[in-house]
Amino acid sequence: MPRLQHKAALGPFLARNPFPHPLTLGFFYREKMRAIHRVAPDRPFREILEVGGGRSGLTALLYLQSRIVNLDRDAAFAEAPCNRCERVSFVCGDATALPFHDASFDAVTMFDLIEHVPDDVRAMAEVRRVLRPGGVLLLSTPHARWRYPHLRCLAPYAPTEQELFKDWGHVRRGYTLDDLRTIIKLPLQSWASFINPVTVVAHDIACSRLPHRRKILAALAPLTWLGYILHRPHGKGTETASAWLKPERS
Repeated sequence: MPRLQHKAALGPFLARNPFPHPLTLGFFYREKMRAIHRVAPDRPFREILEVGGGRSGLTALLYLQSRIVNLDRDAAFAEAPCNRCERVSFVCGDATALPFHDASFDAVTMFDLIEHVPDDVRAMAEVRRVLRPGGVLLLSTPHARWRYPHLRCLAPYAPTEQELFKDWGHVRRGYTLDDLRTIIKLPLQSWASFINPVTVVAHDIACSRLPHRRKILAALAPLTWLGYILHRPHGKGTETASAWLKPERS
C-alpha cells in the first residue's frame, strides 16, 4: 500500500478521536472516522471548507497540511480549541447561504450535517458553487432506513425518535445513496458504510439512558471490536461516508 502523502495515516487519525471515552461511549465515532478516512482522497488540498464542523476539528485532523475554514451556526464554537489553532479559521454562518465567493475551496466536508438542514437542496447548491472545478465533497450521514433503538430490549431506556430528533437537531432520518445523488448532483467517487449489525449494539447502548453504560460497553468490547475488524467498506451499515467530485468542466 503506497504511503500517504497528504491525508493523515489511519492509526494516528483514529487515535485522535475527539468523542469523550473513545473506546466505549465514543466507539461509534471511531467507526465514522474510519469510513471517512476510507473515502477521503490523498490529495494536496490547499483550502478546505468544513460545514457544521462545530468543535470536533475532524477535517483538520484528516488533512494536516491544509488550511481549514470551519463554518457553523453556533458562534460559541469559535472558542473551541480546534478552532483556535493557526491553520483553522472559524466563521459563523448558514449552510444554505455560504459567505464565500464562487470556486473558493479545493474541498468541502459535511460530516453528519445534511440531515440537520431543512433545505438540503439549497445547501448542496451552495457546496457546488464554492467548490473549485476538480474539487471534492466529503460527506457522512445516517442511512434513510436508520432506526433507533435497534434492540427492542433497550426501548424502556431509549428516548423516542421525536426526542432524538429534538435533541440532535435532525429534520430527517438520513439518505440512501440514490437520495444523495439526487441532491448533490455530482459524480460519486467512493463510499463506505459504518455502524454494522454487530457494532450497532454498542452504538444503541451508548445513546441510551441505560445505567452503567460504560461498564456494559467495556464488557461488550470483544464483540464490538470483532464486528469492527470484520466490517467491509460496502457491508451493511446504518450510516454512510461518501466522496463526490466536481468535474473540471461543467
